[in-house]
Amino acid sequence: MRSLMMKRKVKNKMIKGNLLREKIDACGFKLVYVAKQVGVSYQAFLKKLNNETEFKASEVMILKELLHLTDDEVMEIFLPKMWIVSSQ
Repeated sequence: MRSLMMKRKVKNKMIKGNLLREKIDACGFKLVYVAKQVGVSYQAFLKKLNNETEFKASEVMILKELLHLTDDEVMEIFLPKMWIVSSQ
């Protein structure tokens, strides 16, 4: 039973990979080039885009500069499920 549970992947949307891909395409970059600029392999970058692994803060900052992302775009792409709790 335990091995079955360990093999099962629960996909949690960490980032909006589709939106990040759109920004990369809009800049005219290939994924291989972006991966190299971020400092990871192409395969590792794909895993990050597909929410299999997480982006490091340093990688997000490189992407922000490379893709000319605004702070709002960074928040939308990399923190899509940020909840604001208000006290009432």
